Amino acid sequence: MTGAIDVVVIGGGQAGLAAGYHLRRNKLDFVVLDAQSAPGGAWQHTWDSLHLFSPAAYSSLPGRIMPVQPGQEYPDAGHVVRYLTDYEHRYDLPLHRPVRVHTVVRDGDRLRVDTDAGHWSARAVVSATGTWWRPFVPAVPGQGIFAGRQLHTTGYRRPSEFTGQRVVVVGGGNSAAQITADLAGHDGIDLTWATQRPPRFLADDIDGRALFDAATARRRALDEGRTDTGGVASLGDIVAVPPVRAARDAGLLKARPMFESLTAHGVRWSDGTTARADTVIWCTGFRPALSHLAALGLRGTHGHIATDGTRALGEPRLHLLGYGDWTGPASATLIGVGRPARDAVRQITDLLA
Repeated sequence: MTGAIDVVVIGGGQAGLAAGYHLRRNKLDFVVLDAQSAPGGAWQHTWDSLHLFSPAAYSSLPGRIMPVQPGQEYPDAGHVVRYLTDYEHRYDLPLHRPVRVHTVVRDGDRLRVDTDAGHWSARAVVSATGTWWRPFVPAVPGQGIFAGRQLHTTGYRRPSEFTGQRVVVVGGGNSAAQITADLAGHDGIDLTWATQRPPRFLADDIDGRALFDAATARRRALDEGRTDTGGVASLGDIVAVPPVRAARDAGLLKARPMFESLTAHGVRWSDGTTARADTVIWCTGFRPALSHLAALGLRGTHGHIATDGTRALGEPRLHLLGYGDWTGPASATLIGVGRPARDAVRQITDLLA
């Protein structure tokens, strides 16, 4: 694979597809390079019981409303994969997979995208690789001596894998709460949930629609120089989706403070108390997957690249899409990525003109 083209989009998940939709509408010559072997982005790798925070109509990419999943108020991950598969075919997006991008480098007035299948010479690049591929696990004393199993959110699939085990779930966000609720309802699992601070559940009537509005209002306030509204963080950390709500109301979601260290056979708190464990599940978040951009020398604090909207300040031919609020309000969500994708493609169109 090799050639000269207007735009290369790196990543074939929801952000890459949203960019492709707007690039198609603007009649630009582009390709979307996806490291995965099948459509669906990270959604094809999530745990079995995962559901969206919002109804289908509020979880859609630009141009195509997500169909309702029969019998489900909040669609599951499999439904999202089917929607994304249909989306890329409906708009005839030029996906190439599996293609793994190694690096992006400056090459005169172009950017060269080197992959395991050759290289592309592009006038502009959209990086849409997300965060799922770079799980974060904090450094905790004793990790090297713990004799049990340690896995991240990305490795969790279903409760039946842990029958008969003592399991510690670490983290105070949505993934931790959902996985804890999933495990709590399964017989034969001795469960401990450890969090840095007491869990903060959002009000039961708040779902992804309200979260998108909160993120958008915060970005607008910051852009206009007004007081920071706090955005989603001001509302809480955990969306009370039905399984979480049910487990909470049944008294199954009781968190303990974060432990101080791991031992050979479990965990130890600062007061000296211990608990035995066979498995620790780290639901401790992600970092942006940006190693393919290292050669451009743009990395700043917290591993982020400084941007104006989605455009990299140090390289105007590069746009970053779908990594979180720093690249557009709620841009890591299905409903939130459409607007920054549209703005990025508008700027790219102007640049190429």
